[in-house]
Amino acid sequence: MILAIILFTTAWLVVLGVSVWVLLKEIFIVHVPLGIPHRLRFHILHYLFELTITLGNLLEKMKICSMPRFFCLIQDLLVTKNSSGVLVKNLHFGSIPVRLFQPKAACCGPRRGIIFYHGGGGMFGGLDCYHNVCSYLARETDSVLLSVGYRKVPGYHHPAAFQDCLNATIHFLKDLKTYGVDLARVVVSGESIGATAAAVIAQILLDRQDLPQFRAQILINPVIQGVNFQLPSYQQYQNSPFLPRKFLMTCVCKYLAIDLSWIDAMLKGTFIPPDSWKKYEKWLSPDNIPQRFKSHCSQPDFPGPFNETAYLEINRVFNLEISPLLADDKVIARLPEAFMVSNEYDVLRDDTLLYKKRLEDQGVPVTWCHLEDGFHGSILLFDKNIFSFPCSHKLMSSTVSFIKGI
Repeated sequence: MILAIILFTTAWLVVLGVSVWVLLKEIFIVHVPLGIPHRLRFHILHYLFELTITLGNLLEKMKICSMPRFFCLIQDLLVTKNSSGVLVKNLHFGSIPVRLFQPKAACCGPRRGIIFYHGGGGMFGGLDCYHNVCSYLARETDSVLLSVGYRKVPGYHHPAAFQDCLNATIHFLKDLKTYGVDLARVVVSGESIGATAAAVIAQILLDRQDLPQFRAQILINPVIQGVNFQLPSYQQYQNSPFLPRKFLMTCVCKYLAIDLSWIDAMLKGTFIPPDSWKKYEKWLSPDNIPQRFKSHCSQPDFPGPFNETAYLEINRVFNLEISPLLADDKVIARLPEAFMVSNEYDVLRDDTLLYKKRLEDQGVPVTWCHLEDGFHGSILLFDKNIFSFPCSHKLMSSTVSFIKGI
């Protein structure tokens, strides 16, 4: 009993100390951009986010639980699932968990189909966390939606998540009639790293004559390349709340099983061979970013002096499964029309801008929604009452509007 009391008291004091430390950082260090409304609410949410990450890191160091698993546990516990107006089925396509959302309302014919891959950097997120997003999209667009629960870090690294998304998609596409889906109106979609999967899978399945072709792709603040981390948005918002550049780089390295010691080489671009940069510069250069999105900060020399050892460790980022932006023009030109969302206060903003330009240059129709007050992850807050934000509602309403127009 005495030992239990001592352990409980010690744990309580540790949590209290960590909470105070994170709170002081939030008050004195964290800068919320002036363009974001409801700043106090934003600070509270960011404080809880940082506290969860910090406690997770502490548990990981104590070898009790990995940080991603602790974060996902807390994330799922806080979700109150809303399935109003839809029938929800938890299924498995082989070993891949998926969740099917079907509107309860009667329908005179086949419905649109939406395939959705959640975000979370390959470390966080899941079927429960994005349940309300998927439920809302299915209900409001009168569509059948399939949400894919792919494998994540720390147990799995690339290409496990991508393979799960691809295999689940192929399985679904082969059986659309069973789910009452119109073969000519299937949308592939995702948020953050899930949008990366959507962009890649849209490219890969172009030549599959045995499968229905996608009617459209929806890419919400996608990670579209892993080569140039010195684009204007990566500099302007390198300390942005929820997804600072250092945290993004950590997620990328863990997802790709790259040692964290190589982050500096990735930032400086020393892993990029001169001939590769000559080939890809026309797509990756900050010159492709509209002037209004550029600050007056100086552009660093990029890429840095080539380091062959760094290349051997990092070269997988040139793979099209990681950087779909690098696909050939003939592939890009055949892609379905796109709906793309970018957030102003997001390190990933310029990835969207670069891919948007690539698609438009090849004649692919693009509907673009830029959230001037948007920040990364805001999609998850659209139904959180006082902790929701205008950008969350605009993102969801714009996405619904685009889908209903198909």
